[in-house]
Amino acid sequence: MQTPTNLFKHALAQKQAQIGLWLGLASAYTTEICAGAGFDWLLLDGEHAPNDTQSILAQLQAIAAYPSSHAVARVPMGHGHVAQMLIKQYLDLGVQSLLVPMVDTPEQAAAVVRAARYPQDGAAGQGGIRGMGGARGSRWGRYPNYAKEANAQVCILVQAETQTALDNLDAIVATEGVDGVFIGPADLSASLGHVGNPGHPKVQAAIDDAVTRIVKGGKAAGILTTDNTLARHYLALGATFVAVGLDGNLLVRATNQLAAEFKGSPAKTPAASPASTTY
Repeated sequence: MQTPTNLFKHALAQKQAQIGLWLGLASAYTTEICAGAGFDWLLLDGEHAPNDTQSILAQLQAIAAYPSSHAVARVPMGHGHVAQMLIKQYLDLGVQSLLVPMVDTPEQAAAVVRAARYPQDGAAGQGGIRGMGGARGSRWGRYPNYAKEANAQVCILVQAETQTALDNLDAIVATEGVDGVFIGPADLSASLGHVGNPGHPKVQAAIDDAVTRIVKGGKAAGILTTDNTLARHYLALGATFVAVGLDGNLLVRATNQLAAEFKGSPAKTPAASPASTTY
């Protein structure tokens, strides 16, 4: 058996648009339902959803039956020793593509890359600090060259979500080992002084500028929005990995609409606006 090629990473490098769905229900059952829909990638959220390593594992196993959909997992945090441990655990579970929140500096981005790599890259073993293990990632040793091949297949996506990150964006983009930068509109709007309003013109202008700079820097740009017009706008700017919905949001909308249709009362469905549909 050979270590699988990360086709999602390859697609980003080839600038092929990848359309995704955000999964926050923390359920392998609903994840499998979504995996059958045909999205290019599915985000398993370890930051804001009630996930732990066991639930992430169960969802990875559910997605594995649908090879056309690629699992991307977001770790709860990206800095310090706890973050290093979580990155190692997620990779050992078999995650090949990681989304890391709140990366503000190129130094933090470089630390994320080191945490995700085995030591053989670089002089005197300084390329990475990931502990040797593998577990499910290596299929318990059935990928005999996993330790030597895994680094090349790991896809590192970091989130720029603050004014500080925007100030350092060009350097973050240039960090070796970073495959893409994801703009977090909700946290970014708060950092820019517009809490709860990612649709504010100042925030939208900052997002457009960030996407343009990421693409110009030769890396993949990513974002999440359930506003179809905005999603197409970001794709037109050159964004490569764009999530266009959230499982919980879809369930809220569908159940509210169905209840309202039969009960005759207006459903309080989340508005399709940038303020309520970006994450």
